[in-house]
Amino acid sequence: MRISVFGLGYVGCVSAACLAASGHQVIGVDVNPTKIDLIARGQAPVVEERIGELTAEVVRSGALRATADVAGAIGETEISLICVGTPSAPNGSLSTTYLERVAEQIGQALAGKSGRHTIVFRSTMLPGTCADLLIPILERASGLQAGTGFGVAVNPEFLREGTSVRDFFEPPKTVIGEFDTASGDAVAALYEGLPGEVFRVPMAVAEMTKYADNAFHGLKISFANEIGAICQALGLDSHRVMDVFLADRKLNISPAYLRPGFAFGGSCLPKDLRGLVYAARRADVSVPLLSHVLPSNEDHLRRAFELVTAAGSRRVGLFGLSFKPGTDDLRESPLVELAERLLGKGYDLRIYDANVSLSRLMGANRDYIESRLPHLGDLLSNSADDVLAHADVCVIGCKDPAVLSALDGAGDRTIIDLVRLPDAETRRAHPGYVGLGW
Repeated sequence: MRISVFGLGYVGCVSAACLAASGHQVIGVDVNPTKIDLIARGQAPVVEERIGELTAEVVRSGALRATADVAGAIGETEISLICVGTPSAPNGSLSTTYLERVAEQIGQALAGKSGRHTIVFRSTMLPGTCADLLIPILERASGLQAGTGFGVAVNPEFLREGTSVRDFFEPPKTVIGEFDTASGDAVAALYEGLPGEVFRVPMAVAEMTKYADNAFHGLKISFANEIGAICQALGLDSHRVMDVFLADRKLNISPAYLRPGFAFGGSCLPKDLRGLVYAARRADVSVPLLSHVLPSNEDHLRRAFELVTAAGSRRVGLFGLSFKPGTDDLRESPLVELAERLLGKGYDLRIYDANVSLSRLMGANRDYIESRLPHLGDLLSNSADDVLAHADVCVIGCKDPAVLSALDGAGDRTIIDLVRLPDAETRRAHPGYVGLGW
């Protein structure tokens, strides 16, 4: 393919050289004459493993050249990758100045071009930036319509500085946010033959995946560092602790717990987090990340409560009460907390949980529920259908088969989904349905 790459920083320079090495004809575009001159001499504008040799090779073969001429680059290519910077402002907001400028220039160049051209945004940008800001600029400047007059896609990069060439050829995944199928096809063709799963998703989903990745990477580093600080204060070797932690591929280094849903609870997580944070404070170790896990959890519970209050009816059915499916453990269950808050605000509440029977509760579990919901026996029903009949608002905290069956007759009742029901994607089209976090 004939490709133009706008912005010859780390992402653009590596993308241009790697695509040229893959057999494409590539034109790099940048406003900086020094970068253009370096490329012309077969030198990379950035310091990076393998990029110097790769750039020299593809420039020598004629597969890569550079220019400042936007219109010329657009006229000679069929697809453009936008790799300009999106720096942070002092207040944390994202600057889209360079994106807007290049979109304007490309749009103007498209006005005089025949044939379909696809613009692919590789720059990191917040969800909605492409659809709400950049596409209107392109359409206004070109006089064409996205999807018919030109293609648009979002293709976030996952290149680490220091190993970016290797990451390009061995990606963990390829994410294509497509405005239309033809645009997605054009991007997919760029990476044909590379390993890793390909995700073709809406543009805003693609924009968000980059932020999800980087936020989690920062979270992991901060988590490891705080555990290290606590271990050091307690006289432990943190690396030995983390060796054991990392060996667990079932729960720790795995997809476990990484699906948005309701708040966590139970007899272990809240208690142990409180204990660890207390130990850190006692050792005079600041752990802001760990200290804010429980407040974050509390905020998520509050979101669920606000969804119920926003529904506008006092008759509520709560499906699920234990802290997770398959158990009758009610200790520190967020559903118990939600029920307590609703009762405290005067809601007419009925509860169904196939695993919870007041007569079978015992020990600390029974003591806990008697202190939080002393009238649970009056609220519990052994029939999901009876709870549904009572409720105008159904709060779904489990996926018990009886609950799923009862919901088939929910009609126009409000459904507040805390667990992402199996048919959540279909239900999202109905005005009475709302999911917590999706």
